[in-house]
Amino acid sequence: MTEALALAKKAEAKDEVPVGAVLVRQGQLLSAGFNQPIGLCDPTAHAEIVCLRAAGQVLKNYRFVDTTLYVTLEPCPMCVGALLHARVKRVVFGAADPKTGALGGQCDLQALGVWNHKILLTQGVLAEESSVLLKAFFQKRR
Repeated sequence: MTEALALAKKAEAKDEVPVGAVLVRQGQLLSAGFNQPIGLCDPTAHAEIVCLRAAGQVLKNYRFVDTTLYVTLEPCPMCVGALLHARVKRVVFGAADPKTGALGGQCDLQALGVWNHKILLTQGVLAEESSVLLKAFFQKRR
């Protein structure tokens, strides 16, 4: 999660919402990403999606079985959908997102019970550090 926080700071330095993500399998870093929708002119360029795209290139596959995604902010519905399709085993996130979070914040997409995959979830890891970074970013923009 400390690597994901470092990536979130990279996003912030580029004036993007400071969110970072890393994908790990058996202790090995597979890929990393940070928010880049503004810079890439791509509304799907959230940290999780950037990270998953990079993992696909590394693994030469679109399924990421037995992987863990560490991300500084609770994933949104789009990202949860991608994580489910990729078969990511576990998601560890820092700050909860009561406005757009889709793993318990605004809604819990997994609770629908319609998916053929279930993501294991760990919440609140380095939540304070992640939250402080996000709050400071948005405070500067106001």
